[in-house]
Amino acid sequence: MLTQKQRKLWKALSGNNPLILKFGGTVALLLFSPLLGVVQSGIPVPGDPPPWLDYWSFDNTNTWVTSKGYPPVSFTNVGTSDLGEWYAPILDSTNAAWLHYNINEADGTNHLKVDFGTVMFWFAPNWSGTNQGGAGPGEWSRLIEVGSYTTNAAYGWWSIYTDPEGVNLYFSAQTNNGSGATYLSVPISWNITNLWHHLAFTYSATNSSFYLDGEFVTNGSPVTYWPGSDVLANGFFIGSASNGLGQAHGMFDELYTYDYPVDDGTVFGTWWYSEIWYSGNPENSANIASAPSQPSMTPYFNAVTGPGYMIQLTNSTPCSTNSNVWMTNVVVSMASNGTMNVTFAIVGGTEGTIYDVFANSLLDFSTTTNAPWAWMGQGYHCTTYMLTNLPTRSAFLMLGQPIDSDGDGLTDAMELLVYKTNPHLSDTSGDGMLDGWKVVWGLNPLIDNTAQSDKRSNYVYDTAGWLRQLTGIRAESLTLDREGNVQQSK
Repeated sequence: MLTQKQRKLWKALSGNNPLILKFGGTVALLLFSPLLGVVQSGIPVPGDPPPWLDYWSFDNTNTWVTSKGYPPVSFTNVGTSDLGEWYAPILDSTNAAWLHYNINEADGTNHLKVDFGTVMFWFAPNWSGTNQGGAGPGEWSRLIEVGSYTTNAAYGWWSIYTDPEGVNLYFSAQTNNGSGATYLSVPISWNITNLWHHLAFTYSATNSSFYLDGEFVTNGSPVTYWPGSDVLANGFFIGSASNGLGQAHGMFDELYTYDYPVDDGTVFGTWWYSEIWYSGNPENSANIASAPSQPSMTPYFNAVTGPGYMIQLTNSTPCSTNSNVWMTNVVVSMASNGTMNVTFAIVGGTEGTIYDVFANSLLDFSTTTNAPWAWMGQGYHCTTYMLTNLPTRSAFLMLGQPIDSDGDGLTDAMELLVYKTNPHLSDTSGDGMLDGWKVVWGLNPLIDNTAQSDKRSNYVYDTAGWLRQLTGIRAESLTLDREGNVQQSK
């Protein structure tokens, strides 16, 4: 289940695609318009009274317990990633790996229906398909599987899987009497490693359907075959076959199972509420291009990184290391346009570490926002840099150590000098967003952004779950047909 803080952030930032911009080669910013969905009915949020059978947030990486409190039957060689909504299991090992759950518990709780229901989850492959210049997963990769595939359908099988080339997605099943069918076969074009996709499968005796990233893709055949009770008693596997092979070679997150086929609005709403976590995670290289210099504060990301306004001139030799770091060989000269150039060398410090350079016209270290320092860029020790187009008035330069005490993506020096945030509190404003994430998104880390009504859009639905009104920063007029469907928005 989500924490109260996560749910607050989820609702405040749901439902918009990010836009990646770069300004002057300095800082890569991820900008978006924060939206607030005012949902009156029809689209459940995880943590609300569950209409599902069970829900896997995968936040507890020690036990991988379900929302209803049931641990897996067993698991092994399961990796962990923080590139999802919170944490996500990785099924990608050179050894056998599996994440195995019961289908039915002894107390009567049911986690998965194979004849009539819905399965929804997020998945990010670590491969690109051969139709996108990659090699694919290299094997028949299971996403969700019950039982085992046999060539003569003699055991029982139910599976959502991809081909070895990573160009087709399948939903198939077998009984144990020689019968079986592939209900859905869908071409896919996944071409960016770690790029998340939301997958939803609905199925019944009359139809099966597939949705990708909130949108309906295709209908398939009615579900008429499924494993027997003896196979169901062995549970189901996430990300591999029952022997730990046929791995998905990717990450999973936010898995839901239902005992009925959900409608289009529920699929879209589930994707809509959680999409920002996957498209806006600045730690994921699939969302933001690599900065010019590599972050030094592992395992945390660097929200502000790169050479900035600093021009690298020469490397200093011989080069010495030291527990301290400082500037030396400072030379100031006037440029032809009347501005000032300053060159300096960074010495001491350690190899491979990047140091922030800050500037101010006042020697002020107060915690007020009236005299913030400006970030000039990052540089390495034993290197000479130049800053150009500086004003003729006095200026102070300062080096910052790459220390991030609270793990929010901003160095302590950056928080104290530039943003005036608390370097020992990852969420200074208390709105559920890391200070570093807010800087990357172009938000003020000192403000509770979830409380800013002028920076959100309000989606109003009627009691049947139909969109009826869109107001706020992205206000639009809606044209409805005679049945109440949204026909046009302006």
